[in-house]
Amino acid sequence: MATEPTPSLKPHDYTVAWICALPNEMAAAEAMLDERHTALPTIPGDDNTYVTGRVGLHNVIIACLPAGVYGTTSAANVASQMRLTFKGIRFGLMVGIAGGVPSADHDIRLGDVVVGKPTRDFGGVIQYDFGKAVSGGHLERTGVLNKPPTMLLTAVTALQSAHIANKSRIPDLIADLAERHPQMREKFTYDSRREDLLFEAQYDHTDRETTTCDGCDRQRLVTRAQRDRNDPIIHYGLIASGNQVMKDGRTRDQLARELGILCFEMEAAGLVDTFPCLVIRGICDYADSHKNKQWQEYAAATAAGYAKELLYMVHAVQVADTPTALLVKDST
Repeated sequence: MATEPTPSLKPHDYTVAWICALPNEMAAAEAMLDERHTALPTIPGDDNTYVTGRVGLHNVIIACLPAGVYGTTSAANVASQMRLTFKGIRFGLMVGIAGGVPSADHDIRLGDVVVGKPTRDFGGVIQYDFGKAVSGGHLERTGVLNKPPTMLLTAVTALQSAHIANKSRIPDLIADLAERHPQMREKFTYDSRREDLLFEAQYDHTDRETTTCDGCDRQRLVTRAQRDRNDPIIHYGLIASGNQVMKDGRTRDQLARELGILCFEMEAAGLVDTFPCLVIRGICDYADSHKNKQWQEYAAATAAGYAKELLYMVHAVQVADTPTALLVKDST
């Protein structure tokens, strides 16, 4: 249960960075805090605005990208400036929304959560729009981005194991959020009146003047089995990151087949190589021309709920024994 602001700690007391791209993502993050702390002044060169608090045993610093300035470079700048003030940070969580990639192997629905998990060939995040052009107009992707720190990957494994025997706490955490912040209830909780529509990849949105799909042909919807529960399902795998919004179902599926991608976003590739972090995304649309913003707040809440549940799995002793993010960066 969140409390009134407490007397401020020192900057070096904060060990976890929680980075968001959008105001609704930051609102969900702040609402998940167990305790809110008094704001701290930043040092020259750090232009970020922060929310400070505690989740479980961890002191957390929350930052958001500048309004209207998105993409991989902006995310990298926020993390770089954060380290100027908060030199005790051990790791980061990049938490927010993304466009999902449903497939026969991954039944991804709106409100589900995707966690960036390494594979044999990739570190959990792929910068899909970076590389060199080769014959035939193809893009040959060069380099592999860093994987999350081992401490976070072991916590992910522990949480996966816990969810085999017991359901995720995300629905309960969101219900608690709504109880403590009634003004967030309407948009940040599950609402069956929001339609979850997945159209065929080849079928484009019909009316560019509106974001609703009232005029789209419902005969072109993909048939999917109804779920027994409305609780979000958590998927683990590769997250595609780039500087352009993915809004085409054909390109989405082509890249997914080629690379094994579960969702698309726009910030993580700027972070993971210089900042030890895990990427957590709530699915708010299907990365196609039928994009709309109806699911954004709820997807932000499910991602924030997973982040909070994960932090409860991370032991404080492990964090204390981990080198600071500043040292990790300087050693590269």
